[in-house]
Amino acid sequence: MSALSKKIRLAEGDTLLFHCPGCDDVHGVCFSPGRWTWNNDAEKPTFHPSVLVTSGHFTPDWKTGEECWCTYNAAHPREPTAFKCQRCHSWVRDGRIEFLADSTHALSGQTVDLPEWTE
Repeated sequence: MSALSKKIRLAEGDTLLFHCPGCDDVHGVCFSPGRWTWNNDAEKPTFHPSVLVTSGHFTPDWKTGEECWCTYNAAHPREPTAFKCQRCHSWVRDGRIEFLADSTHALSGQTVDLPEWTE
């Protein structure tokens, strides 16, 4: 992984990484042909199309009745996992993250500056 700027990193396979303050996690977009496009601006990146990251019962292949992180943590209150069921949907445009209303975290519907990378 190499730093392209204070805000994005380049990982293997033409994948750009950025820190998502909504999820407090790293998201990646692959800008190889047929995937996302990138404006080649490391300071004010724009990715297209939108970035959608899901986990647990928000994943497209989850079926009603299957266990997810919500049910796992409820069934194991003394040893919960740090994983959680969530949906993060955003546009990254001109160095800002526009969180769409279908995101499940506290920044849903808000636009924030892409944060600087912290190790």
